[in-house]
Amino acid sequence: MYQQLIDWFVNVLRAPLAGLRGADPVLGLALVVLAALVLASALHRRLRLPRLLGYLLVGAIASPALLGLLQRTDIDPWKPLIDLAVAALVFELGTRLRPRWLVDNPWLAACSALEAAAAGGAVWLALVALGAPSPSAAAAAALAAATSPVITMATFLEARPRGQVAERLLMLSAINSALAILAVKLWPVLAHTKGLSGPDPLALLANASIVIFGSLLLGLACGVLIDRLGRLHDEPATMPVLQLALVILAALLAIAWGLSPFIALLVAGMTARSRMRHRLMVQPYLGSAGAALTVMLFVSFGVLSTLQDWRALWPWVLAIVLARLIGKGIAIFATARPSGLSWRQATALTLALQPMSSLSVLLVADSFGWRTQLPGAEPAVIQALLIATTLMQLSGPLWTLWPLRRIVDETGDDDDNPVER
Repeated sequence: MYQQLIDWFVNVLRAPLAGLRGADPVLGLALVVLAALVLASALHRRLRLPRLLGYLLVGAIASPALLGLLQRTDIDPWKPLIDLAVAALVFELGTRLRPRWLVDNPWLAACSALEAAAAGGAVWLALVALGAPSPSAAAAAALAAATSPVITMATFLEARPRGQVAERLLMLSAINSALAILAVKLWPVLAHTKGLSGPDPLALLANASIVIFGSLLLGLACGVLIDRLGRLHDEPATMPVLQLALVILAALLAIAWGLSPFIALLVAGMTARSRMRHRLMVQPYLGSAGAALTVMLFVSFGVLSTLQDWRALWPWVLAIVLARLIGKGIAIFATARPSGLSWRQATALTLALQPMSSLSVLLVADSFGWRTQLPGAEPAVIQALLIATTLMQLSGPLWTLWPLRRIVDETGDDDDNPVER
């Protein structure tokens, strides 16, 4: 009886969406975005849950993984706007980082490298112990070490936390995401040594080096150009538009030249902040339009969710999630006292680092498919990673916000700082 009611409900929803998609593919997603806004507001008012969680849940419910009201191809017409939202968030993340902090606090620098390495190593050991091929387990482990920079940044814009844990969370998520991107670019070299792919490893290594250093140079050039043009531009009201235009240009050039948009935008943000200080006006870029882009971005994340083959792969999925938590926890607690953290703060930071996202890979990928970026990797291992990513991505705002609010009390009343501005 319950199954019949569920089928009836799905058919009732699917029929109008199919009609909308037939008229215009954009309309189907627009209706889901509207539903996401309503549900997110209701969850926030009644249960005090992050609005971002509501956006993700609605996208996941409408995705092929659950009700199938939307297909992944339905978000293709929105991709330019989604890329714009991603570029703005990553650039703003770069403006909030202080690289000098790593020099002033060497133990923080050690923590940033150790937590990524420990998480990756723990995931690799767990997968190999469960029978996964070692090279494929290494690829999954490198990607699993990353914390979602976009979930972290968007949660910050909603809750506006302030404190040691919040600042370290931004720094560590940026560093481990950059390391994940480096791993993707270097994977073909490892795959060649294991006989999993054919190209010359020296050529692959040279290409990876060009990508990394080219992205750094592009980011530096973009940051310097924002500063120089900002000095020539004397209209404060349109200054954010100028900055956004240069950010979009840097992202498009990175894609066109085969570089990493993530690294380029991150470096551009750090460079612009270093040179411009308070003259850099980042948030909000587009006012209410920026909030709409955030909603669309997280609904799209939900639509890209996958649970395919989870019954067969759940041991690997569970191993990835638990090993990642343990690995990051060991590294954070090992460096907590020398780097200036209390045990309570170390606990909060460990939990806040748990959100995963495909974004770290998608920003360096040529397409929205991980497997094309990891030639020779075992499909079952990558699928287990995708399922783990889905679970940690959908719950990501809770992982980020709850420890900051409940354990270390670094957030204020988020009603005063809503996303929908």
